[in-house]
Amino acid sequence: MHGADPRLVLGLHRSRHHRDILTAALDLGVTALDTAAPYLGFRSHTVLAETAADLLPKFALSTKVGFFPGTGGAEHSLDPGRLRLAVEKAARELGREPDTVLLHNPEQSLADLSLADGHALLGSACTALVDAARDGLCRTWGVSSWDPRPLGTVRLEDLPSPNILMVRAGFLVGIGLLDATTVLRNIWQAGETWGMSPFGGGNGKVWEDFDPRPFLRPPHDGLSRVQAAFRTAFHLPSAAAVAVGTDDPAHLAQLVQTLGAEVDTTAVSQYLRALHPLRQS
Repeated sequence: MHGADPRLVLGLHRSRHHRDILTAALDLGVTALDTAAPYLGFRSHTVLAETAADLLPKFALSTKVGFFPGTGGAEHSLDPGRLRLAVEKAARELGREPDTVLLHNPEQSLADLSLADGHALLGSACTALVDAARDGLCRTWGVSSWDPRPLGTVRLEDLPSPNILMVRAGFLVGIGLLDATTVLRNIWQAGETWGMSPFGGGNGKVWEDFDPRPFLRPPHDGLSRVQAAFRTAFHLPSAAAVAVGTDDPAHLAQLVQTLGAEVDTTAVSQYLRALHPLRQS
C-alpha cells in the first residue's frame, strides 16, 4: 500500500459510484473524496452510504450544495435557508458529517443581479456555510466555481473568506479564467486552492496533438502525455490538490504515479506569459 497523498482527490462527477474504485483509491493512498448533492441524479450521497458506509470514514470527504431538484432538471439557489437544509441533509444521507462543504457554482445566481444584490446574496450564502461549520455540520467550507469571473464583479473584501476555493485547472483552462482565479484569490484570501477537471471533461485527442512532458523536470522516463498533463495541472493555477474523476483503478494508479514528478515552474511561467498576447490579439 502506498503512503497517503491528499494532493490527488478522487472526484465522483460522472462516476458510477462503484465500491471497487473506492477500495482501489485507498490501496493507492488516495484518501480524499469529492462529490456533490446533484451527482448521480441527486443520489450520490445515499448510494455512497449504501455501498461503502464502512469506507467513508477513511476518506477526507467533500461535497457541494447549491443545486436542487427542479422542474425539468436542476435549479441553482443561494438561499441561505435552503443551503442550511442541504448541508443537514447531506450529513444524514452520508451517515457522517462531510469534512468540507463547498458552495456549488454560485456564479449561476449572480449573472443578472446588480452588484449590491449579488454582494448581499453571496454574503448570505457564505455565512450559511460559516454557520454550518461552526455548528459542527462540516469541518471547513469553501466555494467551487466553474467560471469564477462573475465572482470578481462582486465586492468580496468584506465577505467571509472560504477555507477552499475550487476551480478548473490544467492546460485546457484559458488565460482569462486563470487570471480571474488569481484576482479572486488575492481579493478573497482563500485558504487553499483545489483544481478540478484537469482533462477538460475527457477530451483525450488533445494529448495526441500536444505533448506536456517538457513541462516536467527530468527524469520523467515512462510518463505519458496524460500523466504529464495531470501533474502540470497543479500549477495551472497553483493548487494544493486536484480532483480527477475515474472509474478505472489502473488509470487512477497512473495518476498517483505522477505525484513524484517535479514540474518545471519556469516553463509554466513562460507558457502563461505566452498566453497573454494570444488573448489580446
